[in-house]
Amino acid sequence: MKVVIIGAGNVATHLAKALFSANVQVTQVWSYHYNNGKILADQVNATAIENLSALDKNADICLISVKDDAIAEIAQQLIDFKGVIAHTSGSVNMDILAGSANYGVFYPLQTFSKDKELSFATIPLCVEANNDATLQFLKKLANKLSTRVVEINSEKRKILHLAAVFACNFTNHFYALAEEVLTANQLEFDILRPLITETAAKVQQALPLAVQTGPAIRSDEQTLKKHEELLLQQPQLLEIYKIVSESIKKTR
Repeated sequence: MKVVIIGAGNVATHLAKALFSANVQVTQVWSYHYNNGKILADQVNATAIENLSALDKNADICLISVKDDAIAEIAQQLIDFKGVIAHTSGSVNMDILAGSANYGVFYPLQTFSKDKELSFATIPLCVEANNDATLQFLKKLANKLSTRVVEINSEKRKILHLAAVFACNFTNHFYALAEEVLTANQLEFDILRPLITETAAKVQQALPLAVQTGPAIRSDEQTLKKHEELLLQQPQLLEIYKIVSESIKKTR
């Protein structure tokens, strides 16, 4: 099986490395910035190409792993490609690739950073395709990387991506806000790491609502008021604190 990777960002980098580790041949890498493509290509014994016109016509699949707004533009340049074309986005409809004969989605549900190594083995890989043959092809490829391959349509994938934003992106932003509060008061973020680790561990064994703690779930109004007073000089944080506390109260 021959794979072409379109993109050299976080997802493309991890995907290309995972394919390489699974003995799947990555033949080419294209990136808007050739040097970035070359760096990734060198890591997986592939060739970096400067123009999509040089795409390997004998490749079995072309994986588009670029920012969402650029997928349509890339897809228009690949309509003559005879193999499977799939994008890796969580929020973009599969039909954006409808100009091709065989197309689909190959979405890894995980947060990726280039310099943070991780194993694909347990990452859910969500697949979708415009026909059964392409679906089976994508499943076969996905099974080489992960033990958790899920068939899911575009509408449900969008909901999954939305939930992932709450669970990952928003949670990480709250870490950043916590760091802001600590730094402003000469405290180190490192002291929160054991708490963060334990909080994340709990939801591996139980549903989040069952393990909710804190002053809002206890209706501890005195503590809530004290916290709000501490945030009077930071109106944006105060607003966030009040909105989230009210949301937690409503889950009781």
